[in-house]
Amino acid sequence: MNDKSITFPQPLAEGDKIVFCSPAGTINSEKVEKAAEVLREQGWVVEIMPHALGKSGSYSGTADERYDDFSRALLDPEVKAIICSRGGYGVVHILDRLSELDLRANPKWIAGFSDISALHALMAVNGIASIHSSMAAQLMLGPDDEDNASFFSILRGERPAYTFDGHGFDRCGVATGKLLGGNVAVLAELISTPYDIIKPGSILFIEDIAEPIYKIERILYQLKMSGVLANLNGLVVGQFTDYKPDENHGDMYEMIRDMVAPYDYPVAYNTPIGHVDHNIPLIESAQVTLKVSPSERNSLIFHRSISDPDK
Repeated sequence: MNDKSITFPQPLAEGDKIVFCSPAGTINSEKVEKAAEVLREQGWVVEIMPHALGKSGSYSGTADERYDDFSRALLDPEVKAIICSRGGYGVVHILDRLSELDLRANPKWIAGFSDISALHALMAVNGIASIHSSMAAQLMLGPDDEDNASFFSILRGERPAYTFDGHGFDRCGVATGKLLGGNVAVLAELISTPYDIIKPGSILFIEDIAEPIYKIERILYQLKMSGVLANLNGLVVGQFTDYKPDENHGDMYEMIRDMVAPYDYPVAYNTPIGHVDHNIPLIESAQVTLKVSPSERNSLIFHRSISDPDK
């Protein structure tokens, strides 16, 4: 899909319907119930899908149950947004079947992160924008949380402009392009499949949790050897958490700095994206401008497009 063919789901109005699905791991029901109440207080109608609070091994349901919940939500014209309750592992079990649906007939916002990166990839290759954002555990904190407030404004049709502190490894510059990315281990598993979204010319954002440095380096070498890493428009490096330094690298950012050293596009490190409390919501497939500056705070500005509906 080219940039002009990206479809942005309609902004949500008061009384519109949002559903919670759990397409991967199990979730504490209290978190979902509290998050649903926060959304109701925003004026939206909220439904929790039948298997969202279930359990089948480490998953919220069997693959058939999870597919049934998600496909019903996608095909229901009354549903305007689908919020994934949590990540975990398991979206890949239902990805091919979901891809067979006519996703563009009634596009709606899909929100979540971590393993939900696979669903963002599905939407991106079908030309539909989606929201890389916090899930039930963060939403239950309410509208005073700055990331929740930003997420709600995106659902209502706003386009954010973020500023964030720089990092000593930053490479300065300005770049514009389509923003794509997410959990880098999940996205790497989709390379050479129909859901491969790590492409030249994009502004790529990456984050991960509990992955050793060498495994992330291995992914970056794959991107380097395929020619993708050299031909990005920009790179946004989010949070890499729950890992240890190894004999070769003091930290993850040091390794990434070395991997992208031959290139000249802007790179912003330590951005508030990932498995952390401050996880800014991002519109995947949107056109953005990334500005990395030595003297100012870095910025990521989202643009409206011809296909972006009025709020």
